[in-house]
Amino acid sequence: MRAQLGDRSAAGMTAVSDTLKADVARIRAFKTDGLDYATRTSLAVVDSAYSVAIDGFALPYGDVAVGGWRNTPYVVIQNVGAYLDIPKFLDSDHPVKNTADAEAYLSRLNAFPGVLDGETERLKAAGGMGLIAPAFLIDKAVKQMEASLADAKAGGSMVESLVRRTGEAKIAGDWSSRSSKIVQGPVAAALERQLAELKAQRPKATMDAGMWARPHGDEFYAWALRASTTTRMTPEEVHAMGREQLADLHGQMDPILKKLGYTNGSVGDRMNELAKDPRFKFPDNDQGRAEIVAYIQTWLGKIRAQLPRAFRTLVKGNVEVKRLPLAEEPGAPAAYGGAGSIDGSIPGRFWINLRTTELHSKYSLPDLTMHEAIPGHAWQGEYAHSMPLIRTMLAFNAYSEGWALYAEQLADELGLYDDFEVGRLGYLQSLAFRACRLVVDTGIHAKRWTREQGVEFFVKENGSNPLEVASEVDRYCSWVGQACGYKVGHSEIVRQRGLAQTALGAKYDLRDFNDTVVKGGNVPLDVLAKNVAEYIAGAKG
Repeated sequence: MRAQLGDRSAAGMTAVSDTLKADVARIRAFKTDGLDYATRTSLAVVDSAYSVAIDGFALPYGDVAVGGWRNTPYVVIQNVGAYLDIPKFLDSDHPVKNTADAEAYLSRLNAFPGVLDGETERLKAAGGMGLIAPAFLIDKAVKQMEASLADAKAGGSMVESLVRRTGEAKIAGDWSSRSSKIVQGPVAAALERQLAELKAQRPKATMDAGMWARPHGDEFYAWALRASTTTRMTPEEVHAMGREQLADLHGQMDPILKKLGYTNGSVGDRMNELAKDPRFKFPDNDQGRAEIVAYIQTWLGKIRAQLPRAFRTLVKGNVEVKRLPLAEEPGAPAAYGGAGSIDGSIPGRFWINLRTTELHSKYSLPDLTMHEAIPGHAWQGEYAHSMPLIRTMLAFNAYSEGWALYAEQLADELGLYDDFEVGRLGYLQSLAFRACRLVVDTGIHAKRWTREQGVEFFVKENGSNPLEVASEVDRYCSWVGQACGYKVGHSEIVRQRGLAQTALGAKYDLRDFNDTVVKGGNVPLDVLAKNVAEYIAGAKG
């Protein structure tokens, strides 16, 4: 497997769907009598993930993440496609420790053109059905792919990664010329073919941002919301939930802003003013970028010291802070993160977008660190590593992102902002930002909002950074429904905690509840509720 890449062609998609159908049939035929609770839970989790994915594969187009978060109608766009994924995967996740690893790297480079061509065929097929991405997304994707193509024609990053790492490991061989031949030849040619198809679709593209304007768009959006939230909530219900929670969070932000001297205008207006305060900015240069990384490390140290108060079972928290690859920064969010490899040889990553330091502030970065790294994505992922292999591979957006928001809440509850109240404001703005996501994602895909309306809602209602939210809104247009998993998941985790507190009274312990949620693994929200119910029953004795 280390020498191969996944098949992104139509035949590859059909093969995956057929495998899922066969596996679900086997699961449902399996007799669960006598199995322990954990095993029954694992079977339920696999059934749920596979069933949702099978329904996704039955749709006429799109990429389906099996038990993952990146479901999209568009095979290739500004944040989707092998042209982005494979170079980063080869550099970050493909180890180069010996000759066999280096040869496997070359094998994967050889497979890369076929992967690109498989996507290009699906891109053409979708275009033939009338599925054309919004013009503004195609423009971004074309620009990024042109940069990828120029890099490949020069040998570039994919060659440099192999040469650098074989050099560091002292692995003899002519790695530069062998990899350059592949990258500058077949890889560059396949990128040119994919770029040509994107450019051919551009004249047919419109500025309509949402799925409502695409063939089978309402059907795709309903499925994408189900996949993202692991619920059957309608767009209308999600939209209303977002508006209600936003009002509540702004009610909490208002007195803090007044205390800081920001008294005039809406919460959004005042957060916009706060964003201009030079006390909370970093220099927009390489020194500022270095300051951001150091600042993140400081806050990682602060939260690590408090974790024994929140968890009975502590994992290592193996995480490193890395700048996003330059080619990815223009189309990427401000940051993202996740756990490393199961064996610990590859650390978890907190990827930070540093194309400009204006994306970040001293009051928003602490909260972002809790979300992406510890006790958020990287931390939670390490608990999942102890589960059966299939469970480590399946991830549910509502749980993953709900946990990361809950991790932000834990940092506040553990007192990290008691002497840094503007940091608490950053945390509340983060939650409000996710409430806005519910409103904007459903607004774009179900209520016919324009891209500009989506950006304006964030800036006006929440005081969000217009630079950041422009990329955010573009992301919602391609990762359809994904933005709704965050707050739906967070709200359910908090609701379950309230149920546990009420049911257990004096027997309730935060550490036990948190252990239940992270040690139960990444699950759909209905399975999370069953896990908490099991914990409550056990704690009652």
